[in-house]
Amino acid sequence: MIGAVVFDIGNVLIRWHPERVYDALIGKDRRRRMFAEVDLHAMNDRIDRGANWQVVVQETGRAFPEYRAEIQLWYDRWLEMATPEISESWELLEALKGNNVPVFALSNFGIETFDLARKHYPKLERFDRAYISGHLGVTKPAPRIYEIVEETCGIPPENLLFADDRAENIQAAAARGWKTHLFDGPENFRTRLEAEGLL
Repeated sequence: MIGAVVFDIGNVLIRWHPERVYDALIGKDRRRRMFAEVDLHAMNDRIDRGANWQVVVQETGRAFPEYRAEIQLWYDRWLEMATPEISESWELLEALKGNNVPVFALSNFGIETFDLARKHYPKLERFDRAYISGHLGVTKPAPRIYEIVEETCGIPPENLLFADDRAENIQAAAARGWKTHLFDGPENFRTRLEAEGLL
């Protein structure tokens, strides 16, 4: 019996695609060169583990002066990278809540970026519990982040159903006994929730 459905946020509830924004602002060719030379996703991992968003972006810009202005866009234009919301997924979340199924968030997100996202997307307050990596100091797919959920929610791992768009995050949860769903769109997730008797 499922005791809670656990949602990733990026690309499950809200689109996260920085490359799209960079392509529009600086062109695909320069974006490809920059992403090849600067590990912006590693930079973002530091933010997701709790480092200060603005400080990390500025440090990275100083380390790569050729791309300093473009790197700063990760701070200045971040909201454009985290859009739009995936409305069908939010409808599923609300349907679960309507059926008295607890819904949790388990997401790699910085402290400051999550605060900004909550202001822009008030629906992020709808979770019964939110496990945000920046506050926890550890990111998926490290086992510790799943362990924290288990320790604090009071639900056995086999009674958690976790939806995430990244296979490595799903595999880490499955290794701990969680039920999992590799998210590739709300339609298939709806089918899974119906199969579990939750909708």
